[in-house]
Amino acid sequence: MNRPDPVHELVLTTGGLGHMRPASGTWGSLPPVALSAVLTLAGAGPASAYWWVHALVMLALLINFSAICVVAADGAEARWGKDPSPVVADETAGMALTLLLMPVGLFAHEPFFVLLTLAGAFVLFRAFDIAKLPPAGELQNIPGGWGILLDDLVAAIQAAAVTWIIFLAM
Repeated sequence: MNRPDPVHELVLTTGGLGHMRPASGTWGSLPPVALSAVLTLAGAGPASAYWWVHALVMLALLINFSAICVVAADGAEARWGKDPSPVVADETAGMALTLLLMPVGLFAHEPFFVLLTLAGAFVLFRAFDIAKLPPAGELQNIPGGWGILLDDLVAAIQAAAVTWIIFLAM
């Protein structure tokens, strides 16, 4: 595959957010947070009786955006180079994983606190994604889509772990 087809490009760039500047990865991380906030305000957030709706939405985002990273990465790298900045499907998948692993349902039941936790998880995910703490930095060197994706999934786990530590310390 020489270039991503238009549908793959649309998904790889998370609906074109990967073309936003500055900080395309930050833009690509926003859709799961926005969806999570909407679900929370609609009564189906991670701390509600309908927490499973939130979990299924985040799981669907994680699976679909991860799959497109792995499947269509060669075309994206052929067009934009190694770990291309327009490709933010990895950030979308990573943020969805962070939100899927959040402990918020165990501790915070008021929508305000859930939304505050979502914002904190977003900041933590972006910080870990940018910092590339081990083993994320090493995983980024894996060729193709797995290298694009795995560092973000590690950052997601790191962000979720810190979120858990903060909650347990409260």
